[in-house]
Amino acid sequence: MKKNLKIILMLLLVPFAFSQAEEKNAYKKQKVVYHINYDNKKQQKGALGNIQNHINAVGADNLEVRVVLHGNGLSLLVLPEALEKLTKFKSANADDNFTARIDNLKNQGVAFDVCNNTVVGRKVNIDDDLYDVSESNIVPSGVAELVKLQSEGFAYIKP
Repeated sequence: MKKNLKIILMLLLVPFAFSQAEEKNAYKKQKVVYHINYDNKKQQKGALGNIQNHINAVGADNLEVRVVLHGNGLSLLVLPEALEKLTKFKSANADDNFTARIDNLKNQGVAFDVCNNTVVGRKVNIDDDLYDVSESNIVPSGVAELVKLQSEGFAYIKP
């Protein structure tokens, strides 16, 4: 009787195990753009955490992630030592903790796009004031980039 009960329980659990395996591999390739235009450090930390959770769930190989930063959102990449010079920013969040998170995300294929309108309008020197930004990361307009990416099939997320 005990043996039969074990067999019945195993037979009941087999479909559950298969559904768990199927669920884990249920995600197809995804393209997503995360929009950051706020300078709140707690929100920015949450956004970076959302991106990492997204990668963990879908897999870096199954995911193309772009982060578009404009306006106050650029504070995510502003170096603390540049804040005094950059009077149009209230915060500079690219401290050691954030730069480690950014590096980790970049190593998983996440691209960070920076709005040229913000760079010019706020007199930001990308070489001296921002963490790990080059000319290739600059897009003409953050808002226009968001629309462009959505028209290319990227899902829009504003964490």
